[in-house]
Amino acid sequence: MKRILLIEDELPIAQLLKVYLERNDFSVLHNLGEGNVIQTFFNYNPSLVLLDLMLPQNDGLDILKQIRQYGSCPVIILTARGSVPERLAGLGQGADDYITKPFDPEEVVARVQAVLRRPSHLEDNEIIRLGHLVINLTTRTAFIYDELIPLSPRDWGLLAFLGKHPNQCFNRDQLLDYVWGMNYEGADRAVDASIKRIRQHLRDWSPDEGEIKTLRGMGYVLRVN
Repeated sequence: MKRILLIEDELPIAQLLKVYLERNDFSVLHNLGEGNVIQTFFNYNPSLVLLDLMLPQNDGLDILKQIRQYGSCPVIILTARGSVPERLAGLGQGADDYITKPFDPEEVVARVQAVLRRPSHLEDNEIIRLGHLVINLTTRTAFIYDELIPLSPRDWGLLAFLGKHPNQCFNRDQLLDYVWGMNYEGADRAVDASIKRIRQHLRDWSPDEGEIKTLRGMGYVLRVN
């Protein structure tokens, strides 16, 4: 059973989401966002985190940063902050999705299921070697110079897709369809935020071996030599 860590200080919202998630066979641990939230995260080892940004004792973005420092557990932000800059801030810190309040609990369940669903277009019996960049499609991990890259599931999916199609250009809409899924309804800027994070992780990768290039007006390409 998949475990959901729900970090939400509004009790009615938390109780409603807990009911809907448990109806769909998820195990849910609710945390009010108080105290040592990261310790709760480690102890529970969730499959996914639903994270409210506006918490009484902790800043949601700080919690997101700490989660990203220690691993690639999927995180969906739940918040009343709905402006584009705030959405981009959350996505830029590594969130996998962003849901603005008020929301339909059935939509939240659908988003959770979508984030946890493995991309069907990826095969699981291959290792992609691009110089010192290694992408393992079986373990869903990536390494640069033998060091594990701490990628979120969505960022890993994007890197793996580009790695399977080197030297091919894809625009935002294509990448959203292939990696995020046909039913994704968020902003296409999520692709830009994901590319930015991946580039940061690959900053020490020699350009003589490869790099993610932006082709103006066309899209992104993983150029390899």
